[in-house]
Amino acid sequence: MAKVNFTAGRVNGHRCPAGKSQAFLWDSGASGLGVRATAAGALAYIYQGKLNGATVRVTIGAPKDWGIDDARDEARRLQRLIDAGKDPREEAAEQRAAGAARKAEAVRQNVIFAEAWAAYLTDLETKPSPKTKRPRSAQYIEDHHKLAAPGGAKKKRGKGLTSQGPLYALMPVKLPDMTGDRVADWMEDEVAERPTSIAYAYRMFKAFAGWCEGQPRFKGLLPDDCHSSPKVTALLPSVNTPEGDCLEREQLSAWFKAVRALSNPVVSAYLQGVLITGPRREELAELRWDNVDLRWNKVKLRDKIEGTRTIPLTPYFKSLLLELKRINDTPPNVTQLQTMKAAGTPWQPSPWVFPSSASESGHIEEPRYAHGAAIEEAGLPHVTLQGLRRSFGTLAEWLEVPAGIVAQIQGHKPSALAEKHYRRRPLDLLRQWHTRIEAWMLEEAGIEFKAEEASGPKEATAA
Repeated sequence: MAKVNFTAGRVNGHRCPAGKSQAFLWDSGASGLGVRATAAGALAYIYQGKLNGATVRVTIGAPKDWGIDDARDEARRLQRLIDAGKDPREEAAEQRAAGAARKAEAVRQNVIFAEAWAAYLTDLETKPSPKTKRPRSAQYIEDHHKLAAPGGAKKKRGKGLTSQGPLYALMPVKLPDMTGDRVADWMEDEVAERPTSIAYAYRMFKAFAGWCEGQPRFKGLLPDDCHSSPKVTALLPSVNTPEGDCLEREQLSAWFKAVRALSNPVVSAYLQGVLITGPRREELAELRWDNVDLRWNKVKLRDKIEGTRTIPLTPYFKSLLLELKRINDTPPNVTQLQTMKAAGTPWQPSPWVFPSSASESGHIEEPRYAHGAAIEEAGLPHVTLQGLRRSFGTLAEWLEVPAGIVAQIQGHKPSALAEKHYRRRPLDLLRQWHTRIEAWMLEEAGIEFKAEEASGPKEATAA
């Protein structure tokens, strides 16, 4: 292999002869350095050497980008690698990989909260809970969306526009910037206005931070103290139940009298149903007739934990639903029917047990105002709808109902090992106790009711 001393003229004047795909010119000044010319007229410095008996060829670069001395230095560096038993191509691959890793890490460091939160919601929506092994409930997912919502949309319940979710202010923040100080500043701005919402948002944020640590894309980005900093935990509001947010035994008479006197039978039945069956407010509000079995006296509710749960339909509550069904299935008069048909909205019964023509969803959305008016009329201390649910569990203790029975009716998580793994109470056992609870409430309220009044093919008897 003939060698020449490289000069600019020799290098730039090197050409590939006709009929060949490439031709080489080798330098006498550095071992393995050459210039390759292709049939297309391209020139490039190359290095060629031997490693373990095999030829190794590496492209250095074009003469227009590399000076002769620089090319010689690079050839000598590559020769030293060969002498050390290293393949220059592997080193180049490692450098490319390291460069790609640095670039990827730079991109990772710029991930903002909104991007990670969106990935988190996708995970919640598509994968089962690791604890229950079941899909998360629609309400749980919806709560996460609300926490990060920008606000300004038309309310589904009531009038006006929705408020901005408490987590929305954090959306543009980079994950590495979410230090304990930064999160504390956010909480301090929010906690005075909506302490309950910020407490809930904090719990969701803490769960999100734990999820991030299990994802390669987000692992290690959130600072360790983002939710555990003393500055953050010191700002956490108390989440104690408001004192007195529960009906007492002596208040049942006044409460039932006022609620039964409400002019809207749908709202009246709904409020009584919340107290008698103890569900979450949305669970009962979203009840469809398809999920009410008037023959076998059972109701299937949407459940926050399990997805759905079936509870007994007690005699008095059944009588309320039968009246609602009668109203629901009764068409308007002929004139109204003609008017509705002309408007392109022919009448049909509502699929909702507690319908509302004023709400976008078609079912009752905001019963709090009617309940507040009834409470005021009865001269009772304020009780929330959640307080009615709480009242069911509390009042059941007067009958010494097993805690597991109450929990299963209300859709609470099992609180003990035996409850979790060994108790599968059939519906008829729940009905026995649930009917006793209802009958006791009616007795305390001074309401005379016989099970036969809830007409239907199959009746439950009040104990």
